[in-house]
Amino acid sequence: MSPFFLMIPVLLPVAGGGLLFLHRFREDRNRELYTEAVVCLTSVLVWTALFLVKPGKAEIYSFTGGFSVDFALDRMAALFAGMVSVMWPPVLLYAFEYMKEEKRKNAFFAFYVMTYGITLGVAFAGNMTTLYVFYEMLSLVTLPLVVHYGDHESMFAGRVYAAFTIGGAAAAFFPVVLTTFLTGGGDFAFGGCLGPEAVSGGLPGIEPEGMRQMLLLAFLFGFFGFGTKAAVFPLCRWLPLASAAPTPVTALLHAVAVVNSGVFAVTRVAWFVYGPGFLKETFVQKICLGAVCFTIVYAACMALKERHFKRRLAWSTVSNLSYMLFGIMLLTPGGLKGGLLHMLFHGVIKMSLFLCAGAFMHQTGRAYLYQVNGAGRKMPVTFFFYTLGALSLTGIPLFCGFVSKWALLTAAAGAGTREGITGLLCLIAAAFLCAVYTLTISARAFFPASEETKEGKDLFTGADGKEIREAGVRMLFPIVLFGIINLYFGLFPSSVLEFTGRIAEGL
Repeated sequence: MSPFFLMIPVLLPVAGGGLLFLHRFREDRNRELYTEAVVCLTSVLVWTALFLVKPGKAEIYSFTGGFSVDFALDRMAALFAGMVSVMWPPVLLYAFEYMKEEKRKNAFFAFYVMTYGITLGVAFAGNMTTLYVFYEMLSLVTLPLVVHYGDHESMFAGRVYAAFTIGGAAAAFFPVVLTTFLTGGGDFAFGGCLGPEAVSGGLPGIEPEGMRQMLLLAFLFGFFGFGTKAAVFPLCRWLPLASAAPTPVTALLHAVAVVNSGVFAVTRVAWFVYGPGFLKETFVQKICLGAVCFTIVYAACMALKERHFKRRLAWSTVSNLSYMLFGIMLLTPGGLKGGLLHMLFHGVIKMSLFLCAGAFMHQTGRAYLYQVNGAGRKMPVTFFFYTLGALSLTGIPLFCGFVSKWALLTAAAGAGTREGITGLLCLIAAAFLCAVYTLTISARAFFPASEETKEGKDLFTGADGKEIREAGVRMLFPIVLFGIINLYFGLFPSSVLEFTGRIAEGL
C-alpha cells in the first residue's frame, strides 16, 4: 500500500470535525454516534496503515527549495500513531458523559475530533517542514478547547497557552529552515541527515567550524522551541494553567496529543536530523540535560506544593515529560529506548489519573485535595484505579511505570557521564516526591483523618448537596481500560521493549 494512504487518517477527522460546524446536531445521541464513528474509523485506518503501508515517502505538496509536505511511516511514527489511535476512542466516550450538561457541544467535539487528525499529521510527518506545519496547527486547533468554558480562568489560560506554544513554534522555525536548506529537504533518517557536506559547503562565506556552531545554536532553538509543548523549564507555566479546560481536554493535552508531540518533535530533531554523532558531548547536550534535570525536580516539588487536584497532576506531567527528554538527550540507544517507553507508558498512566480526577470533580463539584476526604468510600472503582495509576507513576514493580523508569535509570547509570549520574539522582528524588504527592490522595480518599472536621461533616455529599456516587459507565469504562493496560504492560512488557529497542537501534 502506498504511503499516500497516510493522508486518509489525517484528513478524515479534520474533515469530519469540520462538518460539525456545518451540521449542528440538535440531539446529543446523533452527534455522539457521528463523532465516535469518525474517530473509530480513523483508528481502524491508522492500524491498517501500520500493517500495510510500505516504507517510503509520499510528497503531498511542494513549496520551493526542498520545502514540502511529506508523509512517511517508520517505527517512530508507528509508535506515536498507534498510541494515539488506541487512546482517542475511549476518551471520546468519556467526553460524552462529562460534557453532557455543557453548552456549545458542537464546537467542542468539532475541535476535539480535528485535534486527532492534526496529531496524526505530526506522527506521520516525513520531514522537518511537515512536522513544523502540523506542530503549529496543533496549537491553533487545541486553543479553542482550552478556552471552551469562556470564564476568566479559561481565557487567561488560553492566552498563556497561545503565547507559549506559538512563541515556541517561532523559535523552532530557525532550525527547520536551516536544516531543510542545508540538507535539501530535512528528511528524517535515523542517526541524522546532516552529513559533512552540510557543514563544509553550507552557506557562502561561513567556515565549517562557524557553520557547525550555527547548527548547534539552531538545535538549542529547536529544543526549547519544540520543547515548549513538552513544558521544559522555564517554558512550563502554561501546562498547569491549561487544566482549566474540561477534563477530556486536559487528559489529551497532558497525556497524549500536545505534550507528547513536543517530545516526539525533539526526538525527531535530535536523532533523525542532527544525530548523536553531531550533538554528543557538546555544550548543547550539557545545556539540554541540565534544563531537563532541573525541570524533573522542580516540577515534582511544585506538584507536592499544589492543592488543586488536576493542577497537581499537571505539574507531575511537567516532571515526567523531562524524564523522557532526559533519556532522549543522553544520546545513547538505552536512553532513547527509555525515553520512548516512558512516553508510551506515562501516557497510559496519566490518562488514567486525569480521568479519575475528572470523574471525582464531575460527580462532586469539588476540585481541591482536602475535598477528596472519604470520597473513595463512595467512588471505590474510581479511586482504586487512581491508586493503581499512582503506584505505577511512582515506579512500583508490576506496573508499566516501573518498566520505563527502570530503563531510564539503567541508561543514566550506563552513560558514564556526570550528566548521567546527576540525572540518575534527580530521577530517584522525583520518584520519592511522586510517591508522596500521588499516594497521599489515595490515603485521603480511603482513610479520611476525621469525619468530625468541618470538611468531614459532608464527606459523602457533593457541592450540590447530593450524595456522591460513581460516575456513569461511559466514564468508568476508559478508567478501567487504562488501568488494565497499565497492569498488563507491567506484567508483560516484552513486546513493547522489543519494539522500542528496534527503534533505538535504528532497525
